[in-house]
Amino acid sequence: MAQRSKLGDALKQRRAERELTLDQLAAKSGVSRAAISKIERGDSTASTSTLGKLAEALDLSISQLVGGKHREPVLHIPRERQPSFVEDTTGFERRSLSPMYSGRGVDFVLNRLPAKARTGPFPSHREGVEEHLYVTKGRLKVTLGGTAHVLDTGDFLFYRGDMSHSFENLGTSVCEYFIVIDSTRLR
Repeated sequence: MAQRSKLGDALKQRRAERELTLDQLAAKSGVSRAAISKIERGDSTASTSTLGKLAEALDLSISQLVGGKHREPVLHIPRERQPSFVEDTTGFERRSLSPMYSGRGVDFVLNRLPAKARTGPFPSHREGVEEHLYVTKGRLKVTLGGTAHVLDTGDFLFYRGDMSHSFENLGTSVCEYFIVIDSTRLR
């Protein structure tokens, strides 16, 4: 329940910083007011798709939403302090590796997807966001705007983030992959 409370507190804080009501965030994100309220109270978890919609509506990356803000010239982030989100239904883990400085244009994440699991579709990012994906372990199917790409260990995929995207582990063990989400062109 600690993860849920932390996420709920972060969501509520980010919403307040932007002076948005629950209704305004619901309209902007496409997530119901009731669902947002439950997440903020810690009564419910968010799917990765819902988390993505909320982050986009708040002009944040998922890492910034779940990880908070840090500002140091040199930053060592031990594993236990790296913000991580695990989806209850699939076991999909998203671990933020890069600092969550406000206004940064790069988000570096490690994703782990259990055997035969798949994510729901992630919402499209704003136009100009690009993603760089590298598979370190396993076999991954990446569906981008309806087109499937199958990647093996060591394969790299570059794509525009302004289309829906989902991920499926085609293997019988955990698939691990890094994604760099680059929004520097939006500046």
